[in-house]
Amino acid sequence: MTKVLSIDLGTGGVRAGVYDIERKKMLSLSEASYETRYPKPGWAEQDVEQWWRSLLRAGSQAVAEAGTGEIAAVCVATTASSVVICDREGVPLRPAILWMDARATKESRDTVRIDHPVMAYSGGEDASEWLVPKAMWLAANERPIYDRAAVICEALDFVNYRLTGEWAASRMNATCKWNYDSLNGRFVPDIYAALGVPELADKLPRRVVPVGETVAALRPDVAAALGITSQSIVAQGGIDAHIGVLGAGTVAPGGMLLIGGTSNVHLTHLAEQGDVSGFWGPYPNALVDGLWLVEAGQVSTGSILNWLSHTIFGLDTAGHAALIAEAAGRIAERSGLLTLDYWMGNRTPYRDANLRGAILGLSLGHDRADMYASAVDSISLGSANVVEVLEQRGVEIHRIVVAGGICKNRLWLQSTVDALGRPVQVAHEDNLSLVGTAVCSASALGLFPNLIAASDACTAPTRGLEPDISRTGWYAEAMSSYREATQALRPLFHTLAAQQTSGAGR
Repeated sequence: MTKVLSIDLGTGGVRAGVYDIERKKMLSLSEASYETRYPKPGWAEQDVEQWWRSLLRAGSQAVAEAGTGEIAAVCVATTASSVVICDREGVPLRPAILWMDARATKESRDTVRIDHPVMAYSGGEDASEWLVPKAMWLAANERPIYDRAAVICEALDFVNYRLTGEWAASRMNATCKWNYDSLNGRFVPDIYAALGVPELADKLPRRVVPVGETVAALRPDVAAALGITSQSIVAQGGIDAHIGVLGAGTVAPGGMLLIGGTSNVHLTHLAEQGDVSGFWGPYPNALVDGLWLVEAGQVSTGSILNWLSHTIFGLDTAGHAALIAEAAGRIAERSGLLTLDYWMGNRTPYRDANLRGAILGLSLGHDRADMYASAVDSISLGSANVVEVLEQRGVEIHRIVVAGGICKNRLWLQSTVDALGRPVQVAHEDNLSLVGTAVCSASALGLFPNLIAASDACTAPTRGLEPDISRTGWYAEAMSSYREATQALRPLFHTLAAQQTSGAGR
């Protein structure tokens, strides 16, 4: 039986699991956490070496718990774009700039002026989260480090380098985040030059490997550290949520994967290029050949709920669970609160990094359960808004699979389904990225004719969940207020965001 090691390097920690391809079963799971620093408003950074230590700890525990060191392949999915700046030997020159970091907002706006066909794949501009605007910020604000950097890359590229000793980019990340021309299989240095960072073309990993193909052999010393006793390859992965599409079995057009966690990501495919203005894409060949990937999402979702319960209310895990139960009883009462879920800006459909969070309608009669319930409603409205606007663009969505941390919060999960107003499938596996990376490994090992066949064979089981129609009607009414408040407060949000940026020393 073929066993593979799947690794998901997320925002709060790394998870690892050994997956048995033939039995379609995860044999073990382990995780290790790391910290996020917020040195200035809108900034978020992590220690790259802590990633690596946590990965080795979680990976070795997963292998040990599986009871075998016979691992045929290793594959990694990571957040994107969490950007690493390092030398050629993979030694970091500064902390990684995390995906949610919004310091490159100005630089992302500068990408609008670039006139090149490849820019159409990202809707004509890059998001502040992405690698290119972050590299632009680095060149403008930390020039000595930028000049010293031999490599500017994604977390995935850094981890794969540590695993193999070779620099290689994922075609997915390059296509979705680097303005890579995936139709013609080439970088476009003219774009970087026009943005004032011509050196970036030489700092990126130049070898681009499609998802589900082989990067290189696993280094013997890393294999020993992980407890792997057999020869093993490293299969190319990609962005964590996107790789989850392979585990969800939603590759074909008409399917959507909604992963709810620290942030929300909505992913679907088109059979051909189409107008999805307000969203990211469609990207050709990003995950699989011949399909066009559309990426949507919300920057802050589960992170808002954790911020409220832990940071603001001072609750522990048990207290958070009790708050969820209490808030569930407030849902039908219509407390008169309206929350906007833009704590770190909006990905889609507004594509505005300068939107900010708000809780409107507060009175001295409200308590934390009211505020928590309203935050859940706002996040759910944001998800429904994404799907509604996509369908207004002509994107057909027939099947939605929901996965991630949202499945552990029954209030958030049911509220999202109610706001969507349609049945969904809920994944039994709480981390489809780990199943998806196993699919990538199976494809790289040649166990299936292609990545789609491997996905079809290893799709994780799901259960159906129906909406509460009465709540769906309430959400439909609330949606107009949600959109109206967003538009009315946009100028003020921009002013406040500018003050935060100014205060951060830009």
